[in-house]
Amino acid sequence: MTSPSVLTIGHSNHSLTQLVALLRSTDVTAVADVRSQPFGRRHPDFNRDSLAETLERQGIAYVFLGRELGARSQDPFCYENGQVQYRKLTETEQFKVGLKRVIGAATVYRPALLCAEKEPLDCHRTLLVSRALEATGVTVTHIHANGNLESHSDAMTRLLRLLSMPEADLYRSKEQLIADAWAAQERRIAYVDEKMRARIGDAGFACRA
Repeated sequence: MTSPSVLTIGHSNHSLTQLVALLRSTDVTAVADVRSQPFGRRHPDFNRDSLAETLERQGIAYVFLGRELGARSQDPFCYENGQVQYRKLTETEQFKVGLKRVIGAATVYRPALLCAEKEPLDCHRTLLVSRALEATGVTVTHIHANGNLESHSDAMTRLLRLLSMPEADLYRSKEQLIADAWAAQERRIAYVDEKMRARIGDAGFACRA
């Protein structure tokens, strides 16, 4: 039996026409928007309502999952020293519900997770959501700005190279090496709430499930 398949894409500085073309070229039939804040003055075409209307006119279903799968949690217990912790986010009931919705959609549609960043490795759609999906047996593929496709496995290997980390080690498995690279990249890109950092200092909390 074929495992469910999910793609990811970043709208970056594409025009809306370019984004739709990329989605069509990869046969995407549904978009799950995982941006915590689906709006912005720089790219008004990608504001939640405008984007949903455009995609639906193109026959592409749209759902907003930024509350469930976004990288900027409203729960202070998902932070340490003001920085969101992806592991803790995955333990929340909200995240689990969002993940199940994506997995369920993959049995009916060919869905793509949408966020803003051009580079998959600079985005929580890869380090957080895709990693969690792959752990359930879902196959994840990243759509690059030039239309090239990259498997999640290849993206993780590329992350090792990006961080100048070894791809093989006598005493450690590749999975362990990737886990280290993943943790290092999370520390680099995960959202930091400066007000929360100032308020809670160095305190760490266990995230409420």
